[in-house]
Amino acid sequence: MAVRNRGAEHDGGRSMSAVIDYDASAPVVARRLIGALLLVNGVGGIIVETEAYDECEPASHAFTGPTRRNAALFGPPGRAYVYLSHGIHWCLNIVCRESGHGAGVLIRALEPTHGVPLMMKRRGTSELRLLCSGPGRLGQALAVDRTLNGRRVDVPPLAVTASTVVLRAVRGPRIGISKATDRLWRFGLKGSVYVSRRFG
Repeated sequence: MAVRNRGAEHDGGRSMSAVIDYDASAPVVARRLIGALLLVNGVGGIIVETEAYDECEPASHAFTGPTRRNAALFGPPGRAYVYLSHGIHWCLNIVCRESGHGAGVLIRALEPTHGVPLMMKRRGTSELRLLCSGPGRLGQALAVDRTLNGRRVDVPPLAVTASTVVLRAVRGPRIGISKATDRLWRFGLKGSVYVSRRFG
Protein backbone atom coordinates (compact mmCIF):
# COMPACT_ATOMS: atom_id res chain seq x y z
CA MET A 1 0.00 0.00 0.00
CA ALA A 2 1.42 3.38 -1.00
CA VAL A 3 0.09 6.52 0.61
CA ARG A 4 0.48 9.74 -1.37
CA ASN A 5 0.38 13.21 0.12
CA ARG A 6 -2.03 15.89 -0.98
CA GLY A 7 -0.38 19.16 -1.93
CA ALA A 8 3.06 18.27 -0.58
CA GLU A 9 5.54 21.14 -0.68
CA HIS A 10 9.30 21.30 -1.17
CA ASP A 11 10.80 23.26 1.74
CA GLY A 12 14.48 23.12 0.81
CA GLY A 13 17.10 20.43 0.41
CA ARG A 14 16.89 17.53 -2.03
CA SER A 15 13.29 16.70 -2.83
CA MET A 16 11.92 13.18 -2.72
CA SER A 17 8.74 11.32 -3.54
CA ALA A 18 5.74 12.17 -1.39
CA VAL A 19 4.84 8.48 -1.17
CA ILE A 20 5.42 5.99 1.61
CA ASP A 21 5.36 2.44 0.28
CA TYR A 22 4.13 0.32 3.16
CA ASP A 23 4.65 -2.83 1.10
CA ALA A 24 8.39 -2.38 1.64
CA SER A 25 10.40 -4.05 4.41
CA ALA A 26 10.14 -2.80 7.98
CA PRO A 27 13.63 -1.19 8.06
CA VAL A 28 12.95 0.65 4.79
CA VAL A 29 9.59 1.94 6.03
CA ALA A 30 11.08 2.86 9.42
CA ARG A 31 13.72 5.01 7.71
CA ARG A 32 11.16 6.54 5.31
CA LEU A 33 8.90 7.59 8.18
CA ILE A 34 11.58 9.82 9.70
CA GLY A 35 10.41 13.36 9.06
CA ALA A 36 6.81 12.39 8.27
CA LEU A 37 3.94 14.18 9.99
CA LEU A 38 1.78 11.91 12.17
CA LEU A 39 -1.57 13.11 13.49
CA VAL A 40 -4.28 11.42 15.54
CA ASN A 41 -7.46 13.48 15.46
CA GLY A 42 -5.35 16.46 14.41
CA VAL A 43 -2.87 16.11 17.28
CA GLY A 44 0.75 15.07 16.79
CA GLY A 45 3.97 16.09 15.11
CA ILE A 46 7.04 15.13 13.12
CA ILE A 47 8.26 11.55 13.49
CA VAL A 48 11.84 11.66 14.77
CA GLU A 49 12.38 8.07 15.96
CA THR A 50 11.20 4.66 14.81
CA GLU A 51 12.01 0.96 15.25
CA ALA A 52 11.51 -1.82 12.71
CA TYR A 53 10.29 -5.33 13.58
CA ASP A 54 9.82 -8.41 11.40
CA GLU A 55 8.50 -11.91 11.95
CA CYS A 56 11.94 -13.33 11.05
CA GLU A 57 13.48 -12.14 14.32
CA PRO A 58 12.59 -13.02 17.93
CA ALA A 59 12.15 -9.45 19.19
CA SER A 60 9.04 -9.08 17.05
CA HIS A 61 5.50 -9.68 18.30
CA ALA A 62 5.00 -11.58 15.02
CA PHE A 63 7.80 -14.08 15.62
CA THR A 64 5.52 -16.84 16.96
CA GLY A 65 2.83 -16.31 14.35
CA PRO A 66 -0.63 -14.70 14.31
CA THR A 67 -2.66 -14.48 17.51
CA ARG A 68 -5.77 -12.60 18.51
CA ARG A 69 -3.57 -9.90 20.05
CA ASN A 70 -1.22 -9.35 17.11
CA ALA A 71 -3.55 -10.08 14.17
CA ALA A 72 -3.37 -6.52 12.81
CA LEU A 73 0.42 -6.87 12.50
CA PHE A 74 -0.08 -9.38 9.69
CA GLY A 75 -1.71 -6.87 7.39
CA PRO A 76 -2.91 -5.36 5.28
CA PRO A 77 -0.01 -2.89 5.19
CA GLY A 78 -0.57 0.78 5.94
CA ARG A 79 -2.68 0.01 9.01
CA ALA A 80 -2.14 0.67 12.69
CA TYR A 81 -1.08 -2.05 15.10
CA VAL A 82 -1.73 -0.94 18.67
CA TYR A 83 -0.76 -2.89 21.76
CA LEU A 84 -0.67 -2.30 25.50
CA SER A 85 2.88 -2.32 26.90
CA HIS A 86 3.35 -3.58 30.48
CA GLY A 87 -0.39 -3.14 31.01
CA ILE A 88 0.05 0.65 31.09
CA HIS A 89 1.04 2.33 27.81
CA TRP A 90 -0.60 2.08 24.40
CA CYS A 91 2.01 1.88 21.64
CA LEU A 92 1.42 2.78 18.01
CA ASN A 93 2.94 0.83 15.12
CA ILE A 94 2.45 1.03 11.37
CA VAL A 95 2.11 -2.32 9.56
CA CYS A 96 4.24 -3.00 6.48
CA ARG A 97 5.12 -5.80 4.03
CA GLU A 98 2.50 -7.85 2.20
CA SER A 99 -0.60 -9.23 3.92
CA GLY A 100 0.19 -12.41 5.81
CA HIS A 101 3.74 -11.34 6.67
CA GLY A 102 4.09 -9.96 10.19
CA ALA A 103 6.09 -6.74 10.12
CA GLY A 104 5.71 -3.23 11.45
CA VAL A 105 7.32 -0.02 12.60
CA LEU A 106 7.03 1.23 16.17
CA ILE A 107 6.68 5.01 16.35
CA ARG A 108 9.02 5.86 19.23
CA ALA A 109 9.10 9.67 19.28
CA LEU A 110 7.68 12.83 17.74
CA GLU A 111 8.59 16.48 17.67
CA PRO A 112 5.27 17.99 18.84
CA THR A 113 3.80 20.48 16.35
CA HIS A 114 -0.01 20.15 16.37
CA GLY A 115 -2.29 20.36 19.40
CA VAL A 116 0.55 21.02 21.83
CA PRO A 117 -1.64 22.46 24.65
CA LEU A 118 -3.86 19.36 24.54
CA MET A 119 -0.80 17.09 24.61
CA MET A 120 0.51 18.99 27.64
CA LYS A 121 -2.80 18.50 29.41
CA ARG A 122 -2.89 14.79 28.62
CA ARG A 123 0.69 14.28 29.75
CA GLY A 124 0.57 16.59 32.77
CA THR A 125 3.73 18.43 31.75
CA SER A 126 4.63 21.65 29.96
CA GLU A 127 8.08 20.42 28.93
CA LEU A 128 7.87 20.14 25.15
CA ARG A 129 10.76 17.70 24.84
CA LEU A 130 9.08 15.16 27.11
CA LEU A 131 5.65 15.14 25.50
CA CYS A 132 6.32 12.43 22.91
CA SER A 133 9.85 11.17 23.64
CA GLY A 134 9.15 7.46 23.93
CA PRO A 135 6.33 5.22 22.69
CA GLY A 136 4.40 5.31 25.97
CA ARG A 137 4.56 9.09 26.27
CA LEU A 138 3.63 9.42 22.62
CA GLY A 139 0.64 7.16 23.07
CA GLN A 140 -0.60 9.17 26.02
CA ALA A 141 -0.04 12.54 24.32
CA LEU A 142 -1.94 11.46 21.19
CA ALA A 143 -4.65 9.55 23.12
CA VAL A 144 -3.76 6.31 21.35
CA ASP A 145 -5.88 3.32 22.36
CA ARG A 146 -7.12 -0.01 21.05
CA THR A 147 -9.84 1.63 18.92
CA LEU A 148 -7.09 2.58 16.45
CA ASN A 149 -5.94 -1.02 16.03
CA GLY A 150 -6.33 -2.11 12.41
CA ARG A 151 -7.28 1.38 11.19
CA ARG A 152 -5.79 2.74 7.96
CA VAL A 153 -3.14 5.37 8.64
CA ASP A 154 -4.32 7.54 5.74
CA VAL A 155 -7.94 7.78 6.89
CA PRO A 156 -9.16 9.90 9.86
CA PRO A 157 -8.66 9.82 12.76
CA LEU A 158 -5.13 8.87 11.59
CA ALA A 159 -3.04 10.83 9.11
CA VAL A 160 0.54 10.26 7.99
CA THR A 161 2.09 12.77 5.59
CA ALA A 162 5.49 11.90 4.14
CA SER A 163 8.32 14.40 4.14
CA THR A 164 9.19 15.69 0.67
CA VAL A 165 12.82 16.45 1.49
CA VAL A 166 15.62 14.06 2.36
CA LEU A 167 16.45 14.35 6.05
CA ARG A 168 19.62 13.05 7.66
CA ALA A 169 18.94 9.98 9.76
CA VAL A 170 20.99 7.95 12.19
CA ARG A 171 20.52 4.33 13.18
CA GLY A 172 21.38 2.05 16.05
CA PRO A 173 20.20 -0.92 18.13
CA ARG A 174 16.60 -1.10 19.28
CA ILE A 175 15.74 -0.21 22.88
CA GLY A 176 14.32 -2.40 25.64
CA ILE A 177 14.77 -5.78 23.98
CA SER A 178 16.94 -8.76 24.89
CA LYS A 179 16.81 -10.66 21.58
CA ALA A 180 18.12 -9.75 18.12
CA THR A 181 20.01 -6.87 19.70
CA ASP A 182 22.55 -6.87 16.86
CA ARG A 183 20.08 -5.46 14.32
CA LEU A 184 20.49 -1.72 13.78
CA TRP A 185 16.78 -1.21 13.24
CA ARG A 186 16.24 1.92 15.31
CA PHE A 187 16.19 5.11 13.23
CA GLY A 188 16.24 8.74 14.30
CA LEU A 189 16.36 12.24 12.92
CA LYS A 190 19.96 13.39 13.22
CA GLY A 191 20.38 16.08 15.88
CA SER A 192 16.79 15.94 17.16
CA VAL A 193 16.37 16.69 20.86
CA TYR A 194 13.00 14.90 20.83
CA VAL A 195 14.27 11.31 20.49
CA SER A 196 13.70 9.03 23.46
CA ARG A 197 17.40 8.23 23.80
CA ARG A 198 20.46 9.65 22.10
CA PHE A 199 22.12 7.64 19.37
CA GLY A 200 25.73 6.59 19.92
